[in-house]
Amino acid sequence: MNKPATLAELDKLQSIHPFTNLRKHEERGPVVITRGRGIHVYDEQGREYIEGMAGLWCASLGFSDERLIAAANRQLNTLPYYHGFAHKASDIAVRAAQALLALAPANMARVFFGTSGSDANDTAIKLVRYYNNALGRPTKKKIIARTKGYHGVSIAAATLTGLPHLHTGFDLPGPDVLRIDCPHHYRFAHPGESEEAFSARLARQLQVLIEKEGAENIAAFIAEPLMGAGGVIPPPAGYFDLIQPILKQNDILLIADEVICGFGRTGQMWGSQTYNMTPDIVTCAKALTGGYVPFSATMVSERVYQPIAEQSAQIGTFGHGYTYSSHPLGAAVAVEAMTIYRESDITARVRENAPRFQQGLRALLDSPIVGEVRGVGLIAAVELVKDKATKESFPASTAAALHFADRAHAHGLVVRPLGEAVALCPPLIITPEEIDEMLVRFTRALRDTESHVRPQ
Repeated sequence: MNKPATLAELDKLQSIHPFTNLRKHEERGPVVITRGRGIHVYDEQGREYIEGMAGLWCASLGFSDERLIAAANRQLNTLPYYHGFAHKASDIAVRAAQALLALAPANMARVFFGTSGSDANDTAIKLVRYYNNALGRPTKKKIIARTKGYHGVSIAAATLTGLPHLHTGFDLPGPDVLRIDCPHHYRFAHPGESEEAFSARLARQLQVLIEKEGAENIAAFIAEPLMGAGGVIPPPAGYFDLIQPILKQNDILLIADEVICGFGRTGQMWGSQTYNMTPDIVTCAKALTGGYVPFSATMVSERVYQPIAEQSAQIGTFGHGYTYSSHPLGAAVAVEAMTIYRESDITARVRENAPRFQQGLRALLDSPIVGEVRGVGLIAAVELVKDKATKESFPASTAAALHFADRAHAHGLVVRPLGEAVALCPPLIITPEEIDEMLVRFTRALRDTESHVRPQ
């Protein structure tokens, strides 16, 4: 009699996993996670892990928040589905929009709901095209994005994303995207160049690009306040202060991709507030529902909304939307999550715990393979290097960050390798004691990785 297949064996035979070496997965299979509690998750053998990445940057309130679960159950028992097409609205979607705009940067006036960060950024792309067509500017369509920026994986959003492994094999990037340099001072500054001087050089690069392409052809500039999946890269000093006046002078919209930074991650409700940005469009997802339900939002200023509304009147409709736009379940959990953020003063909690987290990681700079520790609030990355003096990276064959992630897993900690860096982004509810334990496990993985690369 054949033995029943395990879940891991079934998964190897059935699934296509995102951001995974598919051939390697056929051999290795998955770690099957079966439950969560607080900042911890548990595999099918019952082993506990600190989820140091909040899942995928999203489980801001951990994995067992009773209020979010109750909100979902209430909504499922009341109105499990409705839509927003053709003058329809669910009551909870109206309340979700009201709650989100009350938290949003002051100039946001309207909101469109979707289900993912990728579709939120797709919506932003379509809106800037619709907006400029409404204003009689048919050539003003290109969008400036940054090397190592991450904005999603749908065709349009992946075109904005500045990571080659999202393009190779997919015939991407597509048209109408202009690329400027990554604002990572440690990696790309000239020798002796200060953060302020580096920012000024990048601002000049932007100005030259606009002059070359023509402002009449450029619609928007998209930026994460702090770059997430590209390596957890905070902007250098003065960066957005220099970038934003150039955009305004050339009538180029600023899109703030807050999918990772939004809802307290950086110590303010929005990364835009942390870095003094005044966006025209804001996209968000992930922590909007604490990751419990797929839900996203694209918010626009009144300046952007009015031409769009007028264009829809002339055409007869606003021809954009999804079956699950304004989904009641997502709206209900989002309302509850935003209520929790407000009532618990989540940003104050992040600011209180951030020094323990950031300083604990920076203590690892004495390691011979740690070149840089960077981050803000409760998000950070540790960059691994072969040579601290020259900043030389390990060769790809060493797979230092991947090895680090495997060793962290062995010590009961989930991290994420991002190129040469290892990222941490724990749930915002993490306690000081849990931060200390997370750092202990992280340090063990670092020592193991030092031993792994020492022969090289």
